[in-house]
Amino acid sequence: MPFVDVCGRRIEYERIEVAPTGRPTLVFLHEGLGSLAMWREFPGRVAHATGCNALVYSRYGYGNSEALHGDRTVRYMHDEALVALPALLDLLAVHWPILVGHSDGGSIALIHAGGTQRPVAGLVLMAPHVMVEEVSVTSIAAAKVAYETTDLPARLARYHADADSTFWGWNRIWLDPAFRDWNIEAYLPAIACPVLAIQGEDDEYGTMEQLRRIGRGVRDAELVALADCRHSPHKDQPEAVLDAITRFVDRITSRSTA
Repeated sequence: MPFVDVCGRRIEYERIEVAPTGRPTLVFLHEGLGSLAMWREFPGRVAHATGCNALVYSRYGYGNSEALHGDRTVRYMHDEALVALPALLDLLAVHWPILVGHSDGGSIALIHAGGTQRPVAGLVLMAPHVMVEEVSVTSIAAAKVAYETTDLPARLARYHADADSTFWGWNRIWLDPAFRDWNIEAYLPAIACPVLAIQGEDDEYGTMEQLRRIGRGVRDAELVALADCRHSPHKDQPEAVLDAITRFVDRITSRSTA
């Protein structure tokens, strides 16, 4: 994969080119333990289904991007959304993105759209967080035990150059008592673009209250609840998610050409 220097950090990325210029670019923002490679074939499927080019990357501390130095802070998603992501989009000349975010990536998309004045065509959010719930903390505490007692480190090492720093950077900040007050609902009313928010009804990291709050706070939000679906809707219900995203992108692009 090629690399680009973003805010002094070496970041891996991939472009998927399927369409002429003029349509929005899908920008994929992975989950808290995700990476470019962990999306697997999903970005390509979405790009071809929607006729939009795509940009996929691993954030600082993930995948083959530069390894994390030190601990993350409570504002780590804010730093990504307000500083690193704008810098990346400028460097790679992405001017009208549809941000496709999973979990942490969905939260980053919300902060970016509500906290900057940059043009955003739309947001696709899968299992996003707007506040911390007890179920999230309980599951993240269980992940700590799994990392210490199972083969989870070896499995994560397939996708991250430094799996230890990736895991502990995510796990420690979410379990830090200071993180309990993390909340990004104040950004929601400023989001001007359409939003598609998808939540699994069996999500082990969040409840449907996350979507309800997005629905109350965002002026143009389509909310989709999926049965028999846990924290990764694009893996548990790929066809339903692909269909919802395709219809959503069609709605955005038809508005822009009307």
